[in-house]
Amino acid sequence: MNDLHVLTSFLPPVAQFHARGSRCAASEPLTPVLSSNAVRRGRGTLATLLRRKMLYPVFQPIASLEDGSIYAHEALIRGPEGSAVHTPDKLLHAAELENLNFEFENQCVLTAMARWGSLREAGRLFLNISADALIQALAQCEFEGLMTMANTLGISPRMLVLEITEYERVADMDQLAVAVRQIRAAGVSLALDDFGDGRSSLRLWSQIKPEFVKIDKYFTKDISQYADKLKTIQALQQIAAIFGTSLVAEGIETEEDLHVLRDLGIPYGQGYLLGRPAQVPRFQIEPKARVTLRDRSIAVFPEMRRTASAGSISRLAVIKAPTVSPSATNDELARVFFSHPKLHAIAVVDEVRPVAIINRTTFMNEYSKLYYREIWGQKSCMSHANLEPRVVERNHSVDDLVGILTSDDQRYLVDGFIVTDNGRYEGMGTGEQLVRSVTETRIEAARHANPLTFLPGNIPISQHIERLLASGVPFVACYADLNNFKPFNDQYGYWRGDEMIRLLASLCQAHCDPRRDFVGHVGGDDFILLYQSDNWQMQCEAIIAEFAQQAQALFDETARAAGGIQAEDRHGVPRFFPLTTLSIGAVIIHHDEFTNAEQVASVAARAKHDAKTSEKGLQIRINKGMLLSIL
Repeated sequence: MNDLHVLTSFLPPVAQFHARGSRCAASEPLTPVLSSNAVRRGRGTLATLLRRKMLYPVFQPIASLEDGSIYAHEALIRGPEGSAVHTPDKLLHAAELENLNFEFENQCVLTAMARWGSLREAGRLFLNISADALIQALAQCEFEGLMTMANTLGISPRMLVLEITEYERVADMDQLAVAVRQIRAAGVSLALDDFGDGRSSLRLWSQIKPEFVKIDKYFTKDISQYADKLKTIQALQQIAAIFGTSLVAEGIETEEDLHVLRDLGIPYGQGYLLGRPAQVPRFQIEPKARVTLRDRSIAVFPEMRRTASAGSISRLAVIKAPTVSPSATNDELARVFFSHPKLHAIAVVDEVRPVAIINRTTFMNEYSKLYYREIWGQKSCMSHANLEPRVVERNHSVDDLVGILTSDDQRYLVDGFIVTDNGRYEGMGTGEQLVRSVTETRIEAARHANPLTFLPGNIPISQHIERLLASGVPFVACYADLNNFKPFNDQYGYWRGDEMIRLLASLCQAHCDPRRDFVGHVGGDDFILLYQSDNWQMQCEAIIAEFAQQAQALFDETARAAGGIQAEDRHGVPRFFPLTTLSIGAVIIHHDEFTNAEQVASVAARAKHDAKTSEKGLQIRINKGMLLSIL
């Protein structure tokens, strides 16, 4: 844009502002930005640009992620091209330095509306304004002038969305809420910008209940790769449902991220993939984005490496055990143990703070010795105390206590540990309880992510199958299992057995499109592959062939030459087992034949069983009854 003064050509008469006194009349339009003393007398770069009307708007599309249609445009301000203040961040910095924040924001809104009106656009327009500038404008009746200008330009207030930007925290939340009521009374909608960037406020969302909330690009960028970002956006969706808010995902730049956001059910999106800011509004989004949104396949969501929480100490059955004070005698301690025969240890508590622990067996062995009671009965029990007990808060993770199980000091496993609540004595925990809890949490975690391959476990597998069935898209469920794996594992040990399982996992991942196909690890040597790719059969055949070749390297030279190993079968009978190979049972799934994930997993397991018993590498079940053996 070589001559930015052309902006004056589309400023309507209502925008030719004049100064006024302290009274505000509805018939008077906006107070002129140009009449401001700070602008008229300013010698800074921004003041000069404002006087010369050298700011201009560009418009970036906001699209529906359901059908790809243009839902709205956001107006973004620009300085002269090639200048040091061309970009919004530079302009905002200049406004801060020259103390022209209010004047700058007013001019941005005016310029964007004037341009939008001159283009005779009928769609929604998002206009950026800070909370403080909005409150100030309403206090000075500037908003009435804005509505007058909108009507003169032919812009319906119901097509305007004021996007509240948070360059600083809202100073007066209640005052903003009053301003919001006035805005809504005029028919204008509200949006919160960059929610989640550290400046946004959940209270602000709750109090003003905006029609739109724009999710900060930090959470949308690479969402196809990071499960924590996906979980965060799912949490925002729950909040949005409570307040009746529509979410807009900002910063969409890749097809993979767009696919995931669409499948999450985010209604609107914005970003370079959909369309870059331009001086003229767009009629449709970019071709790549249109292709992605027309693709009805289901995105593969990233999985948390440790989805299942290890749980907290509060899940353990804490023993409400009695205590003794540091001044207690050995006789007093013995009476407590005699009264509680199942108590493994006693905590020494100074008022409410635990300071030591005394093991029952250790103490009673000493107390039962000849003449001990007569000599030491009235002495302090602290001579038997472990002054460095393991003390844990009730809300601590169970994982924090795994060190007890592996510690060189086995007293902690025998004595157990003391549980506190906000530093106050709560009760006792035993080593047996800890072992059981850690085992249970490890089993639960494995249902989410297999600890050997880090692939999704049973729960994510079932969730993805349910998503596929709900979408109505056809897919192929493949169940992969190793032949003669147990003899191999028995012969060479678990370490090499794990190597073989990891080899299979890597081959499955290598022959699946991460954007369309899902690989899950059921457990042991069982894997599930859920294909949406059309070349699934070729990929399965490649997995079988490459495994047969690469797995040979895990056998010793003698076994490779013999084509197998001598080992005991499941009944303890020695016999010859061929080299380990892979079988895959595949089922072509049509959603009208299945209603849940369990049915799909069951029919895939039967196809796998048929493949193993028929000694065919790939067994394809065309439907519930028809089988086709390959390889």
